[in-house]
Amino acid sequence: MTGARERELGFWWALTESLGDDAIKQRMGELMRPVVDGLDLPRVLLEPGGSLRQVLRAEPGLRPLVQLDVDEVVQDDVTADPDSLKRELLYLRAVVDVFGGQLPEQVSAEQYTGWLADVRLFEEASGLGRGQQFAGRGSGTGGGPQVTDADVADAVSELRKGRGLLSAPEIEAGLRTIEKRHLDRMALAEVLKDAKLAKTLQPSMAMVEQLLRQKDGLSGQALVHAKAIIRRFIDDLRDVLARDVASTPRGKPDRSTPPRRSFRNLDLKRTLWRNLVNWDPKQGKLFVDRLYYRQRAKQVDRHRMIVVVDQSGSMVPAMVNCTILASIFAGLPAVDAHLVAYDTTAVDLSAWVHDPFEVLLRTQLGGGTDGMCTLPFVTAKIEDPRKTVIVWISDFYDNRALMPVFRTFHQSGVTFLPVGSVSTGGFFSVDGWFRQELKQLGTPVLSGSMKTLIRELKAALP
Repeated sequence: MTGARERELGFWWALTESLGDDAIKQRMGELMRPVVDGLDLPRVLLEPGGSLRQVLRAEPGLRPLVQLDVDEVVQDDVTADPDSLKRELLYLRAVVDVFGGQLPEQVSAEQYTGWLADVRLFEEASGLGRGQQFAGRGSGTGGGPQVTDADVADAVSELRKGRGLLSAPEIEAGLRTIEKRHLDRMALAEVLKDAKLAKTLQPSMAMVEQLLRQKDGLSGQALVHAKAIIRRFIDDLRDVLARDVASTPRGKPDRSTPPRRSFRNLDLKRTLWRNLVNWDPKQGKLFVDRLYYRQRAKQVDRHRMIVVVDQSGSMVPAMVNCTILASIFAGLPAVDAHLVAYDTTAVDLSAWVHDPFEVLLRTQLGGGTDGMCTLPFVTAKIEDPRKTVIVWISDFYDNRALMPVFRTFHQSGVTFLPVGSVSTGGFFSVDGWFRQELKQLGTPVLSGSMKTLIRELKAALP
């Protein structure tokens, strides 16, 4: 039962289970039943309402087979490993759970949370760590391609080319699209009124976006629960980003003042080396005539960081990520952080930069885009250009009159960092004209990856 025919049949089953009509699904299920029975796999693997989670509940011993070796999908000869076909069918079940099937007209909180659990198993079966393909952070409805049924068909039918296809930005965009469909069919306002149902909701970027858009229409317990979900998501994401920022330099040693003479600051190694000339071999003793101390005081050369972020409808992930990132850098002693958000009007959110939760509650998502409206705020904050970092985060489908302003920033000595639509996965879409102009200026648009932005900020800040 490990021949090429059974393997081919498995791929066709996954394709028809994802896109076929009921008659074709039933026929393929009948053809696959002897294969599944011959491999001693639970039949729930083939059931329309089944899932990999149910398979593993029925047979926990299959868990070690879930993680698929990257080369196994592309091998023509699968007879070398008797478990190879089992692995592939479990992987295909994970693909079907995530990308296949029709959503009900009304999605419950339990169904949505179950789908997120299916995504985690799909990541595991793809050989990825949890949250690496689809962390529920950085997902959103804009900045990436929308995936059609034809795209899903291509993805499933091309599985033999390896998991690289499923790791592509288009597949991540597909996950975002499917998540949005779940949330669009979920009556969030009603779910949030019930404390038990609200607790079953798994916070994600798409859910935060929905809640931010609907916050003005929520009241009472629904609003309380909505804020709790947003707060939980922000705290979790802040913990992740804070670890990446943790190694940011915090100033150079201050040599202008002598070190404090305390045991905590004692440089024992330097003291021993400098006093070796006082070693008495007859007595076997080292006589110390001078102690050396570490210089722990820092020269804090404060830099001003001005984060300008587009809050139009397509930029929600950037808005969430960057308000959190700004709050983390604002906690560093060498950084004076400011935050300005805009669509067709601008708002200075610097007073709340230490609290991203309050920032997000004050945003008004949607509308057009005109970065020129931010200039009165931004230019007023530039005191010493050489000690100013401007992070401008947008997809740059914007007013082209901004380009001379960007040139002025750059020529004045400001460290200007244009960043594409930020997402955890790193996928971003940027206007081609701005991309080319900024490249010629010597300030190319940075990748949408948060890690890239953090690395650049570490280099720009003291």
